[in-house]
Amino acid sequence: MLRPTPGAIVMAVYEPDPELFRRQIRSIAAQTVADFTCVISPDSDPAPIRALLDEAAPGDGRFAVVDTGGVRLGFYLNFERGLLSVPPQTEWIALADQDDWWYPEKLEVLLPHLATHGMVSGQARLVQYPSGEVLGTTERRNGSLERLILSNQFTGSLSVLRREVLDLALPFPRLSTRAAAHDHWLAVCAAATSGTHITTDVVQDYVQHSANVFGDPTSMPSRPSVLQSWRNARKMSRSAEGGDDVLAVVRTTYNVYVGWREAMTATLARRRHDAASLGVLERSFGPRRRLRALLPNLRVAVRDGYVPRGFAVQYLASWLCGTVSARRRRD
Repeated sequence: MLRPTPGAIVMAVYEPDPELFRRQIRSIAAQTVADFTCVISPDSDPAPIRALLDEAAPGDGRFAVVDTGGVRLGFYLNFERGLLSVPPQTEWIALADQDDWWYPEKLEVLLPHLATHGMVSGQARLVQYPSGEVLGTTERRNGSLERLILSNQFTGSLSVLRREVLDLALPFPRLSTRAAAHDHWLAVCAAATSGTHITTDVVQDYVQHSANVFGDPTSMPSRPSVLQSWRNARKMSRSAEGGDDVLAVVRTTYNVYVGWREAMTATLARRRHDAASLGVLERSFGPRRRLRALLPNLRVAVRDGYVPRGFAVQYLASWLCGTVSARRRRD
């Protein structure tokens, strides 16, 4: 058994499936790296979570449920709440979902890479629940800071990071959209400081079911239909804007793609002491972005298979929506 520096596992939970939650807790408890605290942040009443935890890992003092008072923050900010609760002596952090299943050696495989990188991800087997059907494996690919801002390749539940990344990442950028993703922001912060790495090791089962917040992002269709894109945009708009009229859809479409990346870039520029080095990044993604700076990188990302062609089309549509909504605000 490895005996590394003390670490923390942060799990954000919301009304979990009891069977999957108990199984996940047991898989974490069985890790070959045992020196950790598991911080569980419930986005609902903590009492049922404590009861399930007592069933899954009775008497295991490494697990602690944050007393959130049942305050609902949503997936993104609940992970921030969990990270803010990490013990100060922690030197590494792993992120966990409430319904996956970790292989016993997951931490043992990933943690050594933190010697040279700020954030590390493995791969996962995609498993349908409850059938148990294996759908395939993830194919995450590392990239430059610019590419990682464009397309997130880091699923939080597959990742570990150095504590120092939180010095730049917390508090999280605020944006009223479900596109704001904790793992995307953490990967960007790591890439901007000590670098990122993705291994080929399959370290867990990534459970796919109807209640997934995101599911596997690599399953996005290469050429989504116009009708399906419109339906998705209206659905997200109802959640983010409280309505699905044309202007609400325009604002949501902008925020989901271009707006979220602008928020990350602007936050990074404010917090970095060497913000001048982010000039190229700001020309593509910042508040004063230029399409001529973005297009060459977007074309290469599509050519290399880093993003699907459908993503590029939707990203450019989001850019157009940003132009329209900005004009509307000026009128």
